[in-house]
Amino acid sequence: MLIHPTAIIEDEVDLGPHCEIGAYAVIKRFTRLGARNRVYEHAVVGGEPQDVKFNGEQSFLEIGDDNIIREFCTLHRASGEGQTTRIGSHNFLMVGVHVAHNCTIGDHNIFANEVALAGHITIEDHVFLSNNVGAHQFVRMGRYAMVGGKSKIVQDVLPFFITDGNPPRVRGVNSVGLTRAGFSEDAKRALKNAYRTLFKSAAPLADVLSELEQVDDENVSHLIRFIRGSKRGFIRA
Repeated sequence: MLIHPTAIIEDEVDLGPHCEIGAYAVIKRFTRLGARNRVYEHAVVGGEPQDVKFNGEQSFLEIGDDNIIREFCTLHRASGEGQTTRIGSHNFLMVGVHVAHNCTIGDHNIFANEVALAGHITIEDHVFLSNNVGAHQFVRMGRYAMVGGKSKIVQDVLPFFITDGNPPRVRGVNSVGLTRAGFSEDAKRALKNAYRTLFKSAAPLADVLSELEQVDDENVSHLIRFIRGSKRGFIRA
């Protein structure tokens, strides 16, 4: 473990093996980090939530393994007694990223500079958020989604697609990301067909989803489940 002498680590912090904590970084109490995390200069990890309902109760921030947390990131513990903000493993959080209270972040995500996530956001795995993306509380972002820079996200971001603009719109399948992730040609073709069915059809959404349920593809099935689980609605083409 490598901890710079100017770093501050409060009591009731659990640091896993081989973590690196940079100069003037602060690890606040009730924070748990797994193994091999790198926290760069001036990051604040585990700060109290920016929530008017917070009243000093004990809550937590849990971070998995092998994350890169760059300069000036602010990652907050949860609001609510015994509640937890969770960040998974192998995530890359670039300069100035903010993850607010009660968020749940999966694995292998990349958040570019100044991404700002409000409270209670859920992000699955392999999501790429470009610089200055701002997201409203309680939204969800599906796996292998890509969001363009400076997009204002107030509804759920569908998995496997590119979402961009203000107001944001789905622009197409995240083909480059899926190729880099090793998706087969058949899997990419199934998602492209699902995109056309979902956004080019004039049929009611319920009928479109019923049609897509006939497709024998695990990724299309995940897309359907994600849409059915949406409470805020989802961004469309």
